[in-house]
Amino acid sequence: MITVCTSSNVLLGFHPQPATIVINNTTGKITDIYDRCMARDSFPPHTRYIDAGSRYILPGLVDAHVHLNEPGRTDWEGFLTGTKAAASGGVTTVVDMPLNSIPPTTTLSHLETKRSAAHGQCYCDVAFWGGVIPGNQAHLKPLINAGVKGFKCFLIESGVEEFPCVTEDDLHASMSVLQDTSSVLLFHAELDNHAHPQPQNPDPLLYTTFLDSRPQKLEADAIALITKLQKAYPSLRCHIVHLSAASALPIIRAAQAGGLKLTVETCFHYLCLQSDDIPNGRPEFKCCPPIREAGNREQIWDALKDGTIDCVVSDHSPCVKELKQLVDGDIMSAWGGISTLGLGLSLLWTEGLKRGIGISDIIKWTSWNAAEHAGLSNQKGKLEVGYDGDFLIWDPDREFEVTKQSLNFKNKISPYVGRKLRGKVEKTFVRGNLVYDCMQGFESIEPIGKLL
Repeated sequence: MITVCTSSNVLLGFHPQPATIVINNTTGKITDIYDRCMARDSFPPHTRYIDAGSRYILPGLVDAHVHLNEPGRTDWEGFLTGTKAAASGGVTTVVDMPLNSIPPTTTLSHLETKRSAAHGQCYCDVAFWGGVIPGNQAHLKPLINAGVKGFKCFLIESGVEEFPCVTEDDLHASMSVLQDTSSVLLFHAELDNHAHPQPQNPDPLLYTTFLDSRPQKLEADAIALITKLQKAYPSLRCHIVHLSAASALPIIRAAQAGGLKLTVETCFHYLCLQSDDIPNGRPEFKCCPPIREAGNREQIWDALKDGTIDCVVSDHSPCVKELKQLVDGDIMSAWGGISTLGLGLSLLWTEGLKRGIGISDIIKWTSWNAAEHAGLSNQKGKLEVGYDGDFLIWDPDREFEVTKQSLNFKNKISPYVGRKLRGKVEKTFVRGNLVYDCMQGFESIEPIGKLL
């Protein structure tokens, strides 16, 4: 059997156009694309035929920065709820971070533990990042051979004891192993050398107290160290996760202009929120690095538009309600992470419209570039013959309000609750299979996601 989807607005390349996509249900691959809308009677009987009318057909999103936390902290999030939330937002592939699960993905046996936990639970496809921690260099190549897409490390304490940060000496040891591979090293780029001034007002309820505790200098210093290290290992691509500090952009641009293999991501919350609007005593806005001022946000947008920043991800980093300190509003002691799975496309479209951003740019940042970054660009990220039949049907004009009830991740805590957004995902398909329908949710839909 085949699945056929047709619309007058299919995003092929850079412009929506009339087209019809044909997917082989056995292989899950796109077999044909016609540059016109075709009627049902153009195809064999028993074809699954979907006419989206004028609604958009977009490539499935690839979220390359997600903390699913299972096993070990499944009460924070899990593969079942996390991938449901992803699918509800048109995300057809997530790449799971090596922490905050127990055990972390730092050895081959730990990877197998995580894959066993994920088996049969996923509504979208799932790939895995490995982790670099002090002393695990011998495990890196076995993890590459087992299929991890790259490795993440921290230059500042991660917040969980089983994933310690690395020193410059640790990085030399790991980068010397990774430089001979096609892998990538991801950096949480904050470097705390205690040289920055401490917050003047220690009130833990004030967002400014937290913001002052994580100044932009931490990111700029970390990225300066990373680019210095890259010069010793020029064949190894390095990647900055969740960039928030505009002051680091000149360092990044100089490194890229100098030929270093440096790529960068930012997050929906750095593009859609600003510290000027964050109320005190609201820890749901806390993340590391922090959300910064309005002017900083616009510089991040500019860097995204000019190609300095490659992709946009969620950094979905949930926790249980108690750790978020919602009752007492203590921002300083709350877990730092923002839950976004399911909202990213609508958030970026809503904010992008204010800046003249088209849907092709948004899909480039959230699908194609993210797939390329995660080593998945041979099968994910665009609608093309031979690629996986991952797509979503999207209404760009439909408006909705984010409510707790509409969130599909496990702990329904998000700074976006109450926010009015534009652009609604109606259906999501993975390899031609329906995995989400906004009218029926997940009723009668089985988790068919693969572990990549």
